Amino acid sequence: MTPTITCFGEILWDALPTSKQPGGAPMNVAANLRNFGINAQVISRVGNDNLGRELLHFLEQKGISLDLVQLSQTHLTGVAKANISDSNEVTYKILQPVAWDYIQLEPALTKIIRQNDLFVYGSLAARSPVTHETLLALLAVAPRKVFDVNLRAPHYNRSVVENLLHHANIAKLNEYELIEISSWYSDEIDLLQAMKQLRNRYSLDTICVTLGEDGAAMLNYDGFFRQTGFPVEVADTIGSGDAFLAAFLYKTLQGTSPQETLEFACATGAYVATKSGATPSFTEQIVHDQIAKAYGSQLPVLSQFIHQVKSVSLKSMKKLMTA
Repeated sequence: MTPTITCFGEILWDALPTSKQPGGAPMNVAANLRNFGINAQVISRVGNDNLGRELLHFLEQKGISLDLVQLSQTHLTGVAKANISDSNEVTYKILQPVAWDYIQLEPALTKIIRQNDLFVYGSLAARSPVTHETLLALLAVAPRKVFDVNLRAPHYNRSVVENLLHHANIAKLNEYELIEISSWYSDEIDLLQAMKQLRNRYSLDTICVTLGEDGAAMLNYDGFFRQTGFPVEVADTIGSGDAFLAAFLYKTLQGTSPQETLEFACATGAYVATKSGATPSFTEQIVHDQIAKAYGSQLPVLSQFIHQVKSVSLKSMKKLMTA
């Protein structure tokens, strides 16, 4: 039976300097899961306006059911103004309030979530009381939960994020999010120690940290795994982390080994970074070709570092961020 994954939260338009693109981490993850043939669906809300109708049409094109996308008569469809002046670190100004701030707890939702293989959620959707309460109700019944941390200032606070972490089985975050969350309760520690403390503090089964062009790291009960990045020519990084998460969950559900899962996820994120926009169409074979190409062109150098544990001083990383 094909696994079912439900992604909860914002769907919106990324407003770029010269165009607009469908976006929102939950939708991006779902669209990329569909590339792998996973039955992915989205719980969200759009306005009854032209932007909302365009988003619904986009979801249909991606093969994502509209059954769980609510239609608001009182609030507009979400928009995020993206700053892509730095192609390696996109920043956003996210408008508020919008339709996805008012996702309702409809009667059928709890039954649907109980039957899911994975329930994916982020911190941005918890910025408003209505959607936050709906999220908490669904977390109470979801059998297995994936927290895509996705901190977007000023739309979060420590108490909410920590509560969402306590609900999760799997947490995915980037290196900057790891730095910030670790600083809430710890001083200078390296990457592995930060991940261990986070996993233990919030009783996580698995924690995964993306490191941009340096790849990613993963910690679970089998151990610590490190994957170097795949050098690519970057078009933009919009959606790369979401593609990484989709690929990571796809391989996790297949029972693939942790190292192979991390490798596949990094290669998927790297491939999406070569394309403009968050949700290009691709196949699993394209990702495997990307891996083969990288190893063929860089062996033995790449293979020497594939399993190396990289110790990173969070204090040093903080200095780099503020330099």
